[in-house]
Amino acid sequence: MKKIILLALTVSIFACKNKTATPVVDYTEETLDVTTSIYPENITKVFEAHGGLDKWNAMKTLAFTMEKPDGMEVTTTNLKNRKALIDTPDHVIGYNGEDVWLLNKSDKPYKGKPKFYYNLMFYFYAMPFILADDGINYEDAEPLVVDDVVYPGIKISYENGVGESSDDEYVLYYNPETYKMEWLGYTVTYFSKEKGSELHFRRYNKWQEVNGLLLPETMVGYNYENNKPTTAKGETKFINIKVDTEPLDDADFEAPAGAQIVN
Repeated sequence: MKKIILLALTVSIFACKNKTATPVVDYTEETLDVTTSIYPENITKVFEAHGGLDKWNAMKTLAFTMEKPDGMEVTTTNLKNRKALIDTPDHVIGYNGEDVWLLNKSDKPYKGKPKFYYNLMFYFYAMPFILADDGINYEDAEPLVVDDVVYPGIKISYENGVGESSDDEYVLYYNPETYKMEWLGYTVTYFSKEKGSELHFRRYNKWQEVNGLLLPETMVGYNYENNKPTTAKGETKFINIKVDTEPLDDADFEAPAGAQIVN
């Protein structure tokens, strides 16, 4: 939602022939509230069901913790510039706005792809609000039918050059009665660099309220076939959620001594 506040408008029209001025219309004491939406109605209702974009846009920091086999993984993101930290018992991955870096805290080698992973779980966790970013296109998608419930779909695609993988596509499926997000279909193009055709799936089956926003409590990954979810394969639980209006210092995201820049 974007609000345009018209603070003052003074119109003065003069008649050329007799030099007589029309009365001045002065709106300095008036506030005209003109509300427009740059989003389709259906996704606007989804945002509202989760607390609304105004409240989300007021937040500057998001942090959450996931329990992994090797210990707790804490993800912290500056919501305004998307600088990020992922802190685990053995490694820290960071993004300072320009470079992704990796710090080894033990002798255990990092086996993943830091440039792929540094914002991966943030994107999944920040649903549906992350789908209000600039450079996004929206269109209706075929509904998803699961256990005789029909979930309407909204397809999200990106303008060229937006993000690391602008060919990625998402389909948000929402509850037709509550407008809460319930399923996410998505393609993965980072590794192949080619536009994906097969939808992967995650289900958002539990939400928790934090500072007036409805954010994921759990997320379930699903096996998939023919662009449909089949069987559940694993649940991710999110704890120690922090979302507030206080930003972290930019220096917190800079690569510390001993870190290596990831190409």
